[in-house]
Amino acid sequence: MASGFFALLDDIAALMDDVVVMSKISTKKTAGILGDDLAVNAEKATGFVSSRELPVLWAITKGSARNKVIILPVAFLLSAFAPWAITLALILGAIYLAYEGAEKIYEYIVPHETVTEQHLDLKANLSKKELLELEKTKIKSAIFTDFILSVEIVIIALGTVLAKPILFQILVVSIVCVIATVGVYGIVALIVRMDDLGYRLVKFSKREKSISKTIGNLLIRALPIIIKSLAVIGTIALILVAGGIFSHNVEYIHHLLEEIELPTIVEEFIVGLLVGILALFFVKIFKKIFKKKNANH
Repeated sequence: MASGFFALLDDIAALMDDVVVMSKISTKKTAGILGDDLAVNAEKATGFVSSRELPVLWAITKGSARNKVIILPVAFLLSAFAPWAITLALILGAIYLAYEGAEKIYEYIVPHETVTEQHLDLKANLSKKELLELEKTKIKSAIFTDFILSVEIVIIALGTVLAKPILFQILVVSIVCVIATVGVYGIVALIVRMDDLGYRLVKFSKREKSISKTIGNLLIRALPIIIKSLAVIGTIALILVAGGIFSHNVEYIHHLLEEIELPTIVEEFIVGLLVGILALFFVKIFKKIFKKKNANH
């Protein structure tokens, strides 16, 4: 009986070891979306008065956790009863990722009008009630964006363990979701408070030239650079993730890439970018047709 108990413990330890290994692989696969999630939420969490940044971020974090609680059971049911739907969702998600990456590049290259969101500054000519409404609007927008990104994270993570038993899938994907929520929003909290820490260091520095004042100024200047850098890294990663999904799940693309002797990362980027450009092209045409129909009516 004792030997049976220890054998069970050994099996559990082996299972958990496999789960940890696959969790690392799944996290790497979803790194592109996590980078984009980080960039998007860092941008969404800025623009508030200092005292509201963390409460707003906490509200978005809770919304993100709710999103994953809704998505996970649906994903596991599909995995158990309709595995083909996961592969289909994976490819559709990859098209969306490629489109999103190509659109960001297009918006950077082609001049266009940008609509800037009004910052929630208490000095603005708005009542406290109006400021709270604007804050709620921004939170809802961030949670909705997180929902889309969470679907992609869950599907990609599930795609890496689709051949495994359902319990294994649940453990791995749940770990990835916890990392995605706690890790991303923990880093976002540090980023959005970085300039506040910088201001404090500058304020409490008594000397004109001091280490604390230099560090403070560096933190203040670094915040917008970090957010922009995350956006660039996130865009590249989105295209790479999309390209990787296509090359591993679409038979024709997989065989085509085998004939081309290029580094894998270059192949995946080219595939992701080409699919993204095609998706962007069709979306632009559809929008023009839709606008013409509305104009005629």
